[in-house]
Amino acid sequence: MMRRSLWLFAWMAASMPLLEAQVSARTKDLAPGKFLVASRELLDPNFANTVVLLIHHDEGGAMGLVINRRTKLSLSQVLEGVKDAKSRPDPVYMGGPVELAGVLALLRSRAKPEDVKHVFADVYLISSKAALEKALAAGAERSGFRAYLGYTGWGAGQLEREIELGAWSIWRGDPAMVFDPEPETVWPRMIKRTEATLARAPAQFRPDRAEPSSAPD
Repeated sequence: MMRRSLWLFAWMAASMPLLEAQVSARTKDLAPGKFLVASRELLDPNFANTVVLLIHHDEGGAMGLVINRRTKLSLSQVLEGVKDAKSRPDPVYMGGPVELAGVLALLRSRAKPEDVKHVFADVYLISSKAALEKALAAGAERSGFRAYLGYTGWGAGQLEREIELGAWSIWRGDPAMVFDPEPETVWPRMIKRTEATLARAPAQFRPDRAEPSSAPD
């Protein structure tokens, strides 16, 4: 019995760092650069089967971009007045239900461009027309540039409450996944990883308990 208890303790000690490095349901882990993975039970058509990249979070609320909803619109169609967008067939993405007339973009760059906001790693947010035009004029490659219509937004405490109710799991962001060439597969892959990771977690660390899961960093 003693050996079994020691083995169980050793397994938990070894597995928890892995879980903490991957998935969380603790609202204190919210920060720019984190992924929000919608649970299977989240049926709101605006967010069902989505992965959201958080680009802002503070006491006043949160803002993010849905990274896995590709539209049939191209950059040349959406940015008709932008010279360097005329020859760009890149698909535009649906960033969320808020302010759909606005265009935001994510850029992957080794050096920080001017007039952009750092989100995480080598990913930057473009939120002004001038910065967008500059990025396109510089020849931003399709593999590291994506434009979004609208964004997702939450008021103070709203996202935290949704997470407590089990609507979202928090994952460490991955630049490669933000710019994944097959965005439609991102949520299926992430939800499977989420469920598999949480299934390996001791019950007291799962997000459906009072003291939910572990920190991703």
